[in-house]
Order: sequence, then C-alpha cells, then structure tokens
Amino acid sequence: MSLKEKKINDFVVRFANVNGTGSASANYLFCKAIFRMGIPVTPKNIFPSNIQGLPTWYEVRVSEKGYLGRREGIDLMVAVNPQSFAADVASVRSGGYFLYDNSKKLHAEYVREDIHYIGMPLMEMCNEAFTDPRQRQLFKNIIYVGALSALLNIDFSVYESLLHEQFKGKEKLIEPNIKALQMGVDYVQKNFKYPLEFYVEKRDLIGDNIMIDGNSACGLGAIYAGATVAAWYPITPSTSVVEAFMDYADEYRTDKVTGKRNVAIIQAEDELAAIGMVIGANWNGARAFTATSGPGLSLMNEFLGLAYFAEIPTVLIDVQRSGPSTGMPTRTQQSDVLEAAYASHGDTKHVLLFPSTPKECFEMTSDAFDLAEQLQTPVILMTDLDLGMNDHVSKPFEWDVNKEYKRGKVLSAKQLEKMEKFGRYLDTDGDGITYRTYPGTHPSKGSFFTRGTSRDEYAVYTESSDAYKRNMDRLIRKWETTKEYVNAPDLYQTKNQSKIGLLFFGTSQFSSEEAMDIMKTQNILVDAIRIKAFPFNRDVEDFINEHDQIFVIEQNRDAQLKSLLMIELGVNADKLFSVLNYDGMPITADHITSQITSQLSLPKN
Repeated sequence: MSLKEKKINDFVVRFANVNGTGSASANYLFCKAIFRMGIPVTPKNIFPSNIQGLPTWYEVRVSEKGYLGRREGIDLMVAVNPQSFAADVASVRSGGYFLYDNSKKLHAEYVREDIHYIGMPLMEMCNEAFTDPRQRQLFKNIIYVGALSALLNIDFSVYESLLHEQFKGKEKLIEPNIKALQMGVDYVQKNFKYPLEFYVEKRDLIGDNIMIDGNSACGLGAIYAGATVAAWYPITPSTSVVEAFMDYADEYRTDKVTGKRNVAIIQAEDELAAIGMVIGANWNGARAFTATSGPGLSLMNEFLGLAYFAEIPTVLIDVQRSGPSTGMPTRTQQSDVLEAAYASHGDTKHVLLFPSTPKECFEMTSDAFDLAEQLQTPVILMTDLDLGMNDHVSKPFEWDVNKEYKRGKVLSAKQLEKMEKFGRYLDTDGDGITYRTYPGTHPSKGSFFTRGTSRDEYAVYTESSDAYKRNMDRLIRKWETTKEYVNAPDLYQTKNQSKIGLLFFGTSQFSSEEAMDIMKTQNILVDAIRIKAFPFNRDVEDFINEHDQIFVIEQNRDAQLKSLLMIELGVNADKLFSVLNYDGMPITADHITSQITSQLSLPKN
C-alpha cells in the first residue's frame, strides 16, 4: 500500500464496543476534544435496544468543511468487541486502519491485505496498571482514546481540561483517567509512526456554537414556552424529552419557598392515557404536552381525532424511529409522516413541524404551543432518533425576554358579559377559528360541553347532517388559515438556476446540502427547498411548479412526503422522483448523489 495523501480534519472514526461496558463516556470524550479544538464534528451513537451485552458503535465524522451529515466509509476503526469483528473489518475503507486489542491473536479471517492494523494489548495493559476489575474494564476505553491522541494529533491538554470539568467534585477520578490516557499515548509513540496521514489541526471554526441533542432542546423549549404539564409513557427514543423537561424544571421552575417544582409531570399507564391527560390539561387552560415515538403515536390516534374535532390545543413531540410495529427501536427514520398528518379515523389534518437542528427543536417546540392555542388543534413536532438522541453542533439558543405567549382567541369575563350568546364553534371572523373560554372564566356565560360527537355552532349535540357538514367545512377553512401561521420553507436560491430541484426536510438537510456540493463538482446544478411545516404554503407549490424534475429526499421506504405532496397539492407524479433511505442509519450525501445521478435524465447535447 502506497502512502496516502495527507488529509487534515477530514475523516471518520468508528468505535465498536459492547453495550454496557462504559465506552460511551470515553468515546464522547474523544468527540468533545475535537470540538474543543475548533473543528466541526458529528457523532452518531448506534446502540441496541437491550440493556447490555450486544454490539454498539459510536461513529464520529470530522469535517473542516462543516459537513454535518453522516459519511459512508470508515477511515479508522477502533474495534474492541470480537463479536462484531467481521462486520467491523469489512466496513474499513481500503487503505484505512483497524485498531484492536491484540492481547489475543487476531484470527486470519479478519485480515485484509488492503488495510493497516494497529494492535495494542489493551487488556494486558489494564491488568498490569489497575487492580480493580471495574477500573480495568473502564480504563481500557480510556487507553484507546489516549492512543488516538497520538495517532490523530489531538491536543492532550484538551483531554485534561475536559476531565477536570467532568469530574469536578470527584477529583480523585481525574488522576487515574489521565494515567490511562497517557498509557495509550506512550504505547503509540513507542510502537508506531504517528500521526497518521489523516489527523487533527486546531482551527477556529466553531465560534459560539454548542453541542446538544435534540431531545434536550425540545425539553428546554417546552420550559420556555410556558408548559406546566407533561404527561407521557416512556418509549425509545423520546423518553429523554420529558426527562430533560424534568431536569430543566428543577432548575428553572422550582418554588423558592417550598423547593418544589411548579409543574406537573405525570408518567401515565400508557400512551393513550398520556395524551388524554394532555388534552384535559389544555382544555383547562394549561400548556401541556407529551412525547412519544411511532408505536405511541399509533395508540394516540383516537385522542388526536378528539382534539382535532373538539378543537383543543395539543402539543405532541414525535421522535421517529424505524417501524412498523416494534421495528428497530434504536434506529432512525422519517416514517411517521403520513400517520401523523392524518392521525385518527375520519377526515383529519394535523399541523406538523419539521426541525433539522437542536436550535430548531428549541424554537419549534416553543412555536408549537403558540400554534396549538392560536389554531385550537394538535400540533406535532416531527423529530427523529438521529436528531433527538445524538449530539449535534448547533447555533446557540436565543430567547426574546419580552416575548408574549400567543394564546389565540380566548374570551375574557368582560368580553363574555357583553355577549348575548356564546357560540363555541361559531365562526365570526371567516377564518375558521372560533372563540373559546377557559373553564370558570364567567359564572354563567362561556360554559359548554366538549365531546367527540357532532354538535352545532353552540356546542349543542346534534346529528343534523347540515350542522355536521358546516362544521367540517369550517375546519377546512381553518386549515387554509393555518398556512399563514406555520413556518415558511427555506429556499436555497433567490432566483432559480436549474430545472432540477431537491426537496427535503428534517435531518436529511445536511447530507442533502453536501450532495448539492458533490453534484456541483460534477457540473450538475440544482435548486433546493427545505420543508419546515405541513400544511405546505404557496412557496412549496411554486417551487414544484417551476421545476421539471423534483427529487424528494426522505428516510422511509414508501416515499411518504412525496405522497403527501401529491395528495395535498395535486402534483403530477411524473415530475416527482424519490430518493429514499430506510436502513435505520442516517442518510448520506453519497447515497443521495448516487440515487439522483442514476435517475437524472440529462438533456442530450
């Protein structure tokens, strides 16, 4: 193998571990050190759905150009789990590196002639240096992180600084961790050439960016939105949304006198009960929400229909995972789009928001509460496992301290007093949105029954066909009004430059942007739009109409967003082309580029 060209701040490292062995904190230490050196980095945690014992991987992409999507091909595999050696060896790029524990001889079936091997006796080193069995297991991970410090030219002082931060208040743990790191550095320096031909150099490319996961951002967004009730049933990968809300409530929503949280957080017996509690709390005037994933969303369908038909504000955060059924609970997809858009039986349409970054998770969670109350309907925030559970480089969050919550059309006691008769479902403005009251606002006026059966404009039960049709027609008027409220899409050009368009949403953004750059080097120029909400506004319709070929990029098998575009906008199917990924791993730019170029019908010269 010939010496490769040097690559600075442009490579992928994957760690292959056993779930439950304490490798996560060591791998994150590696990722955070590169971030602290001022270089954009993207980690992906690939873990099993059991508690411990099965293979787990942690993949880190380093990209000076700031490409934050997952990249195919592994430059350096750190393999400390023999169970996955066959797959791990196979995933290394030709000319790449395979770092492994050679305390035991590597079997011949794992040897490839086109890659380099870095053998380190990790277990032997730990057994010699540490006596505690648990420390031996944990520090094996820290030793290989130290080895990477030498192999990849990572500033050792950054590791030291991070360890002092991590173990503040537990200082006795700092010294043995630094010792284990140094052991890895020393072994590499004595036995191998270093650094490798791809390595790290300090940069100032991070600025004021932060690293945070989307679920934490949603939890914080709910705090800032004024949520006072969270009801949920735990389910991967959404559980940490409510856990984050709980943690932030301890910090920001605690009564200074009693020391108790001034929010209600309820773990329900199932998802149906959870959303029922949320609907009841919102009907009473609280700002309440729940979080779930695909299976929970399926169970919540009936109550979502109630909230739509009775017109009760409801906020739901759906952290999508691979389905159907239990599917792959710890893998990512964008496969709840159609289910969420039309959740429940009968004719329903629900507002969907599609964040791409933790910052948008924070902002759109806050927006969801305003929208739900202004429109008096469910609003579903559509994130996914990749965004929700992985750390991402993000712009810092911002909040306007003068912001006032948008509670919508809520009548006060004074306004009710002036009214002759209150019509809960009476459209007085022509926008489809009616006026409501909070329970107990007025001693005699403003009260009404909320039910899932048909009623007239004054909330009186009826099975009149005319009254039912009037109500359903008004709900469609409200849906048209909704288009003026939801987030507009992002257009990547002020003026169209091509007859080819890319359309994407959510976590497909970053790989789609990188694919655009790749295609540009191939003299394929494209326009692009990122969908941020459903219903689709005029900009989406115009973009589709102005291009001959639209490639819809999404992470599911059945082209769900493409279907939604065809249903809602009446788009000709012949101009929509699907770019799909549904293996449970985040979509890559190479995957997008290859699918587009294989389908692209370039004009003949």
